[in-house]
Amino acid sequence: MSDILKKILSVKAQEITTAKAIKSFPEMLSEAQTAAPARDFAAAIREKLAVGKSAVIAEIKQASPSKGVLRGRTKQSLEANEPQFEFIPAEIAKTYAEHGAACLSVLTDKQFFMGSAEYLQQARAACQLPVLRKDFILDEYQIAEARAMGADCILLIVAAFVMENGVGAEKATSNALTQMCKLEALAHLLGMAVLVEVHDADELELALQLTTPLIGINNRNLRTFETSLDTTLQLLSRIPSERIVITESGIAVPADVSLMRDHHVNVFLVGEAFMRAEDPGVELKQLFN
Repeated sequence: MSDILKKILSVKAQEITTAKAIKSFPEMLSEAQTAAPARDFAAAIREKLAVGKSAVIAEIKQASPSKGVLRGRTKQSLEANEPQFEFIPAEIAKTYAEHGAACLSVLTDKQFFMGSAEYLQQARAACQLPVLRKDFILDEYQIAEARAMGADCILLIVAAFVMENGVGAEKATSNALTQMCKLEALAHLLGMAVLVEVHDADELELALQLTTPLIGINNRNLRTFETSLDTTLQLLSRIPSERIVITESGIAVPADVSLMRDHHVNVFLVGEAFMRAEDPGVELKQLFN
């Protein structure tokens, strides 16, 4: 996975360079500043928690590097006569909203996840839920781009900044933190929330130096692809009570939800389990009933 992440970041850097050549950062920033107001992502989560419910960030994702195509008919699936359901972001967003999701997460990375900005726009227009732009954010340009396309929250993956700057060296760590703080500041200036994602204690230490209350713990190991809910459980004691812990990846059955709830983790980002279901919203309701 670390090799895949390196490849993704390389491609992402090229995409940013190309995008800037087409539309300058000042132009993109102007679009962001004149976009319709952002919806309050953190408030939507807190509203669910305040009434004792789980807050589910329901993901709209067509594919992933590790699992291939999750939803949508392909030549391969048709030839194998495998059950596949249509990938219609607006319809998926509607059923998520109808069945209790707090927020949406929409993949916008094209090459590795078959995502697009249009999918985010279609999903957001179909309901009133705030939307996370799920992508590999490295540059201020992408922050402005996210707001311009309608995103209400952006994702900062600590591992991406650590990889860009090197592991272990004090200067490299400082550079990674400086970059994240800069991006967080712009996101907040544009009215967006920030979800910072970690995989281990070292990344968490960096993440906690940001101001965002939203701390995502990804249970998928970046090196082995293996998923373990123990990742969330092992990091809990290191996170101050005022932060909101979001467990990501590996939530597939009610027992997984119960395990997290038993440890006072009540915010979940779930995608794959829903994408493989005939009706993603119904699956959400069943999983979190």
